[in-house]
Amino acid sequence: MSDAPLMPKATAVWLIDNTALTFDQIADFCVLHPLEVKGIADGDVAGSVRGIDPVSQNQLTREEIEKGEADPKYRLKLLRPKTVVVTKASKKKPKYTPVSKRQNRPDAIAWMVRNHPEVSDAQISKLLGTTKTTIQSIRDRSHWNSSNLEPRDPVALGLCKQMELDMVVKKAASKLPPEPVTDETSEGPRLRPAAETTAPAEPEGQKAPEDVDMSKVFSNFTDMDSEKSDS
Repeated sequence: MSDAPLMPKATAVWLIDNTALTFDQIADFCVLHPLEVKGIADGDVAGSVRGIDPVSQNQLTREEIEKGEADPKYRLKLLRPKTVVVTKASKKKPKYTPVSKRQNRPDAIAWMVRNHPEVSDAQISKLLGTTKTTIQSIRDRSHWNSSNLEPRDPVALGLCKQMELDMVVKKAASKLPPEPVTDETSEGPRLRPAAETTAPAEPEGQKAPEDVDMSKVFSNFTDMDSEKSDS
């Protein structure tokens, strides 16, 4: 069988001393070679090993031993645990920042606050491994070193990876409300009237002719005739 009991040699010692099982049965149950089991029985192998009761360890039942003792061809079955121990998933540890880079963290926070106001304090805290109190103090300029802060890219400072920063910014941007639609953006540029687009273009440098006053034209001719008659 593929599964073996805990401490197989110590279990074999107990089975040899306390049962009438054959060497082959014990070897099969303890996943040992039959000659090794014979050596344990003869005292040549594991002489200083103390036997362990597989029944008290809930690895074998008394009924199973009796079946094996009644039939030398029967192979013992390892008792499966009735209860399953569920291990709780360990909580994700907070982001660790090397001591040498912690002094640059306020500069990185200032950079995030100035360049990405859409990113929440919780997201900045998780990205840079800082606290919301520190972020708020930098936002309202109540930080003890606020006058000396120099906004610097956290990626360049080695406080996070570019992919991590891009993911945070993208996630924050997706939560922003959509921009309001104006008349200009909704309707687009308007077309000019057909009368303007189909009218012939006027030659450059020339003015459109004005309406001619015919009374003035005829009065000019009258004046010319009177002058001729006087002459």
